[in-house]
Amino acid sequence: MTVLYLIPTLLVEDTIHNVLPNNVIEIIRGLDNFIVEDIRTARRFISKIDHPKRIETLQFRELNIDTSANDIGLLKSFIQASDTGVLSEAGAPGVADPGAAIVRLAHENNIKVIPLVGPSSILLALMASGLNGQSFAFAGYLPVKKQERQERLRALERRSEKEKQTQIFIETPYRNMQLIEDILTNCRLSTVLTIAADITGKSEFIRSQSVRNWKKKKLPELHKIPAVFLLQAI
Repeated sequence: MTVLYLIPTLLVEDTIHNVLPNNVIEIIRGLDNFIVEDIRTARRFISKIDHPKRIETLQFRELNIDTSANDIGLLKSFIQASDTGVLSEAGAPGVADPGAAIVRLAHENNIKVIPLVGPSSILLALMASGLNGQSFAFAGYLPVKKQERQERLRALERRSEKEKQTQIFIETPYRNMQLIEDILTNCRLSTVLTIAADITGKSEFIRSQSVRNWKKKKLPELHKIPAVFLLQAI
């Protein structure tokens, strides 16, 4: 039986040996076939782990938001032929990325699926937040349009209050500051906001405060810095 390995990759460049266990690195070094979001960045990552084979001899197939259902189906023979690794652009495959589609295909075709240990920005942010880790929900990306985004934030806050649940979401890094301003404008003063940015990186920033206290302080400059946001209504 062939195996589909789900490989957590780096949240921040040059942190391989800080965040990936040695056994995970050895598994990656033993694979020849990879399904990736972007071939260029996947090759760079695999080069950093000193894969014993030349990059040119490895096989790559792309799976991203532009991959059609028909093209996903064509990957069946690829994952049946040999053990394959799935790489997302950052963090854990299948979580906030298109990797789930190939995992479903593997299950449907009796291919063993093995998730490997590594960084997940969502879980790391939740662990460090001090918010409810017994009940939480990941809302993904919020709407791009300002009014729709503000309405969504208020709805998440109401849900957090009703279900006593932490709400987790992300944003395209260049819109981080607009999102923070919308949170501070639209959420109640008592609601707790956690901002977790550059997780595992040298400039890692993780802080939980009420909206009231965030408003009193100078906001961190997070333009173009990957971040995770968490809300809990108190």
